Amino acid sequence: MSSTQSQGRTRATLRNFLDNEASGGLVLMAAAVLALLVANSPLGEAYANVLHWKIGPLGLQHWINDALMAVFFLLVGLEIKREMLDGQLSSWSRRILPGAGAAGGMLAPALIYVALNLHDPAALRGWAIPTATDIAFALGVMSLLGPRVPASLKIFLAALAIIDDLGAVLVIALFYTAELNLMALAGAAAVWAALFALGRWRVQNLWPYMMLGVVLWLFVFASGLHATLAGVMLALTIPLKRTPGTPEAHPSQSPLHRLEHALHKPVAFIIVPIFGFANAGVSLAHVTLGSLTEPLTLGVALGLVLGKFIGVFGTVALLVRLGLAQLPAQAGWGQMAGTALLCGIGFTMSLFIGLLAFNDPAVQDAVKIGILLGSLVAGLLGVALMAAFGRRAPASPSRAG
Repeated sequence: MSSTQSQGRTRATLRNFLDNEASGGLVLMAAAVLALLVANSPLGEAYANVLHWKIGPLGLQHWINDALMAVFFLLVGLEIKREMLDGQLSSWSRRILPGAGAAGGMLAPALIYVALNLHDPAALRGWAIPTATDIAFALGVMSLLGPRVPASLKIFLAALAIIDDLGAVLVIALFYTAELNLMALAGAAAVWAALFALGRWRVQNLWPYMMLGVVLWLFVFASGLHATLAGVMLALTIPLKRTPGTPEAHPSQSPLHRLEHALHKPVAFIIVPIFGFANAGVSLAHVTLGSLTEPLTLGVALGLVLGKFIGVFGTVALLVRLGLAQLPAQAGWGQMAGTALLCGIGFTMSLFIGLLAFNDPAVQDAVKIGILLGSLVAGLLGVALMAAFGRRAPASPSRAG
């Protein structure tokens, strides 16, 4: 085989990997495992020191969590806006099942966490940690099962996770905001108004939005709101252009579609894995059975495994039994139960909320252990259940019910 043919095959293999919907989750999983290995090796101290390197006004970890993750939240905001206006969540009939499932999947984990930590007012600040679902991880794991999972379940999980992301954004804005700087907040509002004006004037070039987006981030960072919320605020101003007389947007003409497409691979394969590597590293040297059963760690883990399952599956079952909704097409109850368990993979957003909730590194480590344990158990149980029931599922894709 010639070197040209070999290079062509390598490029084709890489392109197929990047286009595979499971790949982002696999890369994130690899980054988390690598972080754990490094943190528990002789390089552990150097790993921690590098994350605290000062680069201008912030340490490296803060640049990752406050600035780089703003791009992740920009993509989240774009996905939410597109799905609400032009996608799987564009009508109430489509929203009811994933929307109710997402609501139940946030409420039940929070209640379990609170019940286990009622005695500790300080620990209660972490109530929102197990309420999040990691869309890349969960969809990546589901995609590994291939045609045994009906396409309708993937659509349901994606829609639920997007609504869950919207809930997480609101939780961060309402409950994890520091003291507000009104002058900076007014500046952010003025820039946001200018961004909306660009949309009203039908500006199609993305550069003016991006330049004002940087200014918006600076004002939001100074305002006391978490800086990553600037990403969602910017996303809401990006136009979703429609062709007159047709209900659907044309991706080639829409600034929102163009930006979402441009961000998808950098976020999935660079930004989120960097965040995972920078934040999943926790020393396991002092982890014992006793530490795993501490209320905070146990509350996070059980919230992700039991809370997500009870909240999502219970809400879906109630709506279906009441005749208010139907199961996704070609999906059975066993597969729905497996999907509900996969919602307990809360890695990225759960880590993010945990860092906002607690400043003490020891408490953050306890949170990380709970997230890793809960996400691992939820993922393994979900895969086992879906694999067992998926053998009977038709392989042909179908629409969501």
